[in-house]
Amino acid sequence: MLVEDPGFRRGYWMLDARYRKFDYDYEYENNLMADRKKMITKQVTLDHGSGGEASHELVNDILISRLDNEILRKLDDSAVVDLSGSRFAMTTDSYVVDPIFFPGGDIGSLAVHGTVNDLSMQGAIPLYLTLGLLLEEGLPMEDLIKIVDSVAHASREACVKVIAGDTKVVPKGNLDKIFINTAGIGSVPKGVDVSSHNARPGDLILINGDIGDHGIAILTSREGLDFKTGLISDSAPLNSLVSSILKVSSRIHVLRDPTRGGVATALNEIADQSGVGIQLFEDFLPISKPVMAASEILGLDPLYLANEGKCLIAVVPQDADSVLKAMKRDKYGKNSKIIGEVTDQRPGRVLLKTKVGGTRILSMLTGEQLPRIC
Repeated sequence: MLVEDPGFRRGYWMLDARYRKFDYDYEYENNLMADRKKMITKQVTLDHGSGGEASHELVNDILISRLDNEILRKLDDSAVVDLSGSRFAMTTDSYVVDPIFFPGGDIGSLAVHGTVNDLSMQGAIPLYLTLGLLLEEGLPMEDLIKIVDSVAHASREACVKVIAGDTKVVPKGNLDKIFINTAGIGSVPKGVDVSSHNARPGDLILINGDIGDHGIAILTSREGLDFKTGLISDSAPLNSLVSSILKVSSRIHVLRDPTRGGVATALNEIADQSGVGIQLFEDFLPISKPVMAASEILGLDPLYLANEGKCLIAVVPQDADSVLKAMKRDKYGKNSKIIGEVTDQRPGRVLLKTKVGGTRILSMLTGEQLPRIC
């Protein structure tokens, strides 16, 4: 029989009672995707900043179509370029998180962590950052000092230097308190290639800890919700963790941080760019009880919540144990898990094997779960 799925994709599931498995109606899904691609919006919407489908359409249809080159079109977390015989990773990002102070961090530390992690996801050793501050007239100077102190502390922890910057002030009402832009550069060790295009069938998928902490921490802080859980953002620099796992394995194929759009969207990007299928196992997913409880109350799926201190890794199965041990030795990887595998089935798709033995399709995020998350 047909059962409408009210979740993240308005598709239909086919129930096979004999095997207690769910098979997705792929023809319906493909027709739905084709219809969506025909839709043209005349204005930018919050959905375009979600990191999901609308974001990808904006990047591909507006940006890549006009700025295309062999480096940009890879759409990795940072770009790798050759300069005088050496390889460097370069990245830039802007931070508009609301609120600017949240449990476990603030917009200053988040800006450093996000830029350091984008460089690290190319296997690079982060070296230098720039810092651009867009300030609203009336921002308390005390808040600005706290944020700059946080930038300084986060930079020292990540062993990077802020070497250039810019400050602009706009009239009150033309900006919300403070926005930050950063750029970063790091050196890529010889032989390291961990692009999202490199996943191969047989690889195992690892993550360095609990999923969705940042998204729930931001939401509860923004809305004044009190679940009495003590939950804090996972915002953290991952360059030390990445360096340690690259030392124990030369067969790590992909590194990716699941920020906007969460784990499900990041894995969809990997599956699409690598031309592979990815299977996750619900029993193995590290989701804390507070995040699970809050998500159920708020009608959210942790797999689509933003993370700011997590790394997805695709590695050959022979090296998975040694990589996992190295991750667990790092302060930001103590709850690391193997959560899935790369397959040659249904390329471009991400599937979740549920606890009851069914199979659920995990599409790229549609809509905006929570704006201004980073």
